[in-house]
Amino acid sequence: MNSISVNQFRDNLKTYVEQTVSEHEPIKVTRRAGDDFVVMSADDWDREQETLHILQSSNLMKQISESMSTHQNRIGYNRHSAAILGINFLIDAAHTINNNTVPFFHI
Repeated sequence: MNSISVNQFRDNLKTYVEQTVSEHEPIKVTRRAGDDFVVMSADDWDREQETLHILQSSNLMKQISESMSTHQNRIGYNRHSAAILGINFLIDAAHTINNNTVPFFHI
């Protein structure tokens, strides 16, 4: 993170704001008398807040962990398998409809 003085920041406000937004890199602004502060884009702030929310939620972290495990073991979602399951579901539904004497139309 770049660090600049409050005087530099004030003198080149537009330049530093544009740099922060376009480069997605926060800037630390230092002051002689007082606490330093950080300038960052609103989009970056929102992303940081979302990340913190996820990290603080044990349920979300558990879901992410389980998803990573299934991905690493190659047992996660498979589009081909899901399509086959969907077709089989439709076939089973059609047979159920036919067995209950509801007309079934083949396309």
